Amino acid sequence: MTLPLQNIRVLDLTRLLPGPLATLFLADLGATVIKIEDPASPDPMRFIPPLHQGLGAAFCLLNRNKRSLGIDLKKERGRELFLRLARGADLVVENFRPGVLDRLGVGWPVLSEAHPRLVLCSLTGYGQSGPDRLRPGHDIDYAARSGMLAQNGADGGPPQVLGIPAADIISSWQALSAMLAALLERQLSGCGRHLDVAMADGALTASVLGLSAALAGASPEGRGRGVLSGEAPAYSVYRCADGRYLAVGALEEPFFAAFCGAIGLPHLAGRGLALGEEGRAVKAEIAGRISQRSLAEWEAVLPPEACCEPVRELAEIPAVAQYLSRSVFSDPMPGAGLRLLRTPLPLDRAEAFPAQVLGAGSDEVLEDAGLDREEIDSLRSQGVIA
Repeated sequence: MTLPLQNIRVLDLTRLLPGPLATLFLADLGATVIKIEDPASPDPMRFIPPLHQGLGAAFCLLNRNKRSLGIDLKKERGRELFLRLARGADLVVENFRPGVLDRLGVGWPVLSEAHPRLVLCSLTGYGQSGPDRLRPGHDIDYAARSGMLAQNGADGGPPQVLGIPAADIISSWQALSAMLAALLERQLSGCGRHLDVAMADGALTASVLGLSAALAGASPEGRGRGVLSGEAPAYSVYRCADGRYLAVGALEEPFFAAFCGAIGLPHLAGRGLALGEEGRAVKAEIAGRISQRSLAEWEAVLPPEACCEPVRELAEIPAVAQYLSRSVFSDPMPGAGLRLLRTPLPLDRAEAFPAQVLGAGSDEVLEDAGLDREEIDSLRSQGVIA
């Protein structure tokens, strides 16, 4: 089977979540991804529990179908080896702080001179320019700066932590889009490009509706206020008799009318987008009715056009019939019992393999790059490679 990126070669210097997730998408689309780590300080995700066969479960998910190579870039021969690999690559992806690649001697000027068609994607917290370019940060910081936290929480209450690394995940897709666009551009121009992807910038896309209103001069709705914050009866979460929760997303009137009819409150139709005092009264009546039956009982009577979904616990998700029918989950490690999410495209890789221990792909990668056994053994004996 021909995969879209099967002729693309990627050197992946990233760690933790955003970068490895972006390069996972590339690997699932057929690219040859070589995960390069410092032997003395590998990706911390390798060790974050829960563990699976000695590796962090998240590391296993994020780094399947990648060949592992440990290179000490602080050593001269390590830099020379990396540049040799870069000359045969299409993409280099890194998430060091700005300036680190330059200090290692393999920054953009050096890489572009060695391989003018190379694309370098730098994925950082605040970008390669600006007063905060060297500022450290994590997802909660980018969510705070972008307005995501300001919009999340109960009416009158403090901002609430999102519970998911939304900025990290958004920036992964942003990086993927930028890399694919740069590869297309290269076909026309023949030249590579340095991509500057900032997580704090990408997080702004989650606030696009609120920002557009604010830029137009509208007053902010405030936390817990407005249709999409759960204030509207037609777009909220209700507690069932068994303590489980039902999410209702019946924004359009026909959907809300179907919902109200199914729960025995047809007189509420037409009031799904009510806010303020009226909205609270409608929500209270719906909440009282939903609390009378279990989640399973409501699932049995609610029609699809009611636009409702059970709030699934994570352990339940792989068994959802729709996901099963689309093969959204796969298990590339036979007998492992660990279900791994794959790219939601019909891309079956006969040569798929699980995440590797550090350096497991060294010989294969270096032989592909033209190194002979004597060179590889010499690099290993000098501690240049893991």
